[in-house]
Amino acid sequence: MAEQGLYEVVEGIYQVRGFDLANVSFIEGDEGVIVLDPLVTKETAAAALELYREHRGDRPVTGVIYTHPHVDHFGGVKGVTTQEDVDAGRVTIIAPAGFTEHAASENVYAGTAMARRSAYMFGAALARGPRGAVGAGLGQTVSTGEITLIAPTLDVRHTGQEEVVDGVRMVFQSAPGTEAPVEILVYFPDHRALCAAEDATHTLHNLLTLRGALVRDAHAWSQYLTETIDLWAGEAEVVFASHHWPTWGKDRIREFLDTQRDLYAYLHDQTLRLINQGWTGIEIAEELRLPPALENAWNARGYYGSVSHDIKAIYQRYMGWFDGNPAHLWQHPPVAQGQRYVKLAGGADAIVEAAREAYEEGDYRWAAEILSHVVFAEQGHAAARELLADTFEQLGYGIENGIWRNFFLSGATELRDGSFGTPTVAASADVVSALTPGLLFDAIAIQIDGPAAWDERLTIDVVLTDLDERYRLRLSNGALTYTTAQQSDEADATLTATKVSLPALALGGVTAEKLASAGIELSGDATVLSRLASVLDPGDPDFAIVTPDKD
Repeated sequence: MAEQGLYEVVEGIYQVRGFDLANVSFIEGDEGVIVLDPLVTKETAAAALELYREHRGDRPVTGVIYTHPHVDHFGGVKGVTTQEDVDAGRVTIIAPAGFTEHAASENVYAGTAMARRSAYMFGAALARGPRGAVGAGLGQTVSTGEITLIAPTLDVRHTGQEEVVDGVRMVFQSAPGTEAPVEILVYFPDHRALCAAEDATHTLHNLLTLRGALVRDAHAWSQYLTETIDLWAGEAEVVFASHHWPTWGKDRIREFLDTQRDLYAYLHDQTLRLINQGWTGIEIAEELRLPPALENAWNARGYYGSVSHDIKAIYQRYMGWFDGNPAHLWQHPPVAQGQRYVKLAGGADAIVEAAREAYEEGDYRWAAEILSHVVFAEQGHAAARELLADTFEQLGYGIENGIWRNFFLSGATELRDGSFGTPTVAASADVVSALTPGLLFDAIAIQIDGPAAWDERLTIDVVLTDLDERYRLRLSNGALTYTTAQQSDEADATLTATKVSLPALALGGVTAEKLASAGIELSGDATVLSRLASVLDPGDPDFAIVTPDKD
């Protein structure tokens, strides 16, 4: 993956690899080219398209395919096409049904926290090189330009659905609940080429990404790969994906897909077997090993996902956060816990000395655990911070998994240099603008400071003239809710808007002046807006992770 450039998959299908975390693929049609998964940002996508055109001609973009709603598969769309071309019907955008809702819920609902943790996961602030970021297991790291989004114009709703765009025939497999809540694989019969999206790559994938997300279904994942094998393993001559490199030849394709399928099935079934024998997630993760044929398969190694955290994800999916031990039911939070451990051990200096012994013995896991207690108990303890940073570095240097390495080295960086914040904002203006009205109101609701709003009561009607829709928003008991049911009473205030102007509620600030500048008309009690604004508490993209507070 370090060899970035333009690659031929088969004649008529090309990939640019190494420009971003993901690959972007170009499928040539009768008149132009279809872009499959246009990277994280419009800058890298535009550079990839320029490279493609340099070698394959100045073909117009006639279609875009999003295989699933993770940002590295749609964020660069405005680097390859425009909203105007899509609206004019010159470009078709294909995605799995439910794409926009899931893209919004993942990048907006918990988007601030996910973006902050993504900075750790992908090593966004690390220096490039052998002592810093060397990749993320799926490719390079994420780019840090502008994330964009254009809503799909054609939904894939079922396996076997066939579409033709610019003369390119495509047959889709719907695989929801695998690597993403909605995901599609694409077979190009005229090329005998299968795009496996992110369901079959050259690594064990995440079942719960370390940046945070819903737990993925390993059982469904393995079943869908069985379906993929049944559908196309005897016909396809190449399998390529949105990460890594292609696999050519029917025999190698079958072995590759079989290994990937067995990998997720084994982890799922064996974790459940041990759960039902009373093992906890951390115990299973420490002891369970893959069979030799999987352990020694390069495409099943833990460069991105890992056996350890994938097993814990399966445990979480079925059993939740609680391991059943009452001693773990009501534990102290990190600062209070750290203070008690420090007292128990005879003070912070005693723990640091014990950690230094563990460090010298190579027991970095134990050194990290006890030093973290000191840092949370006494944030200013310089020796603890420096030794914990050294420990994180050694853990990072010794790990096979790209994102574990990035987490450890990012932690070391912040302990030494302070917080580096969130380099890439997932909840961009384009993503927020793609929200349905209901999702937009939900995005505002999760910003309500509950205690500050306990005694506030207000109602707002939102009238969308272009959709002929009316919503009643109600703030009571610290909760903002909405309904489309007809109301018998007058709202405190009414906002008259269009769907296009509505995102100003989330992006521009809840004031009469800013809403008016966006084309939203206010009638009724104008103080309602200031009362609502006064109880909004937006997320913090710079929250502390390895220390109790930001430096």
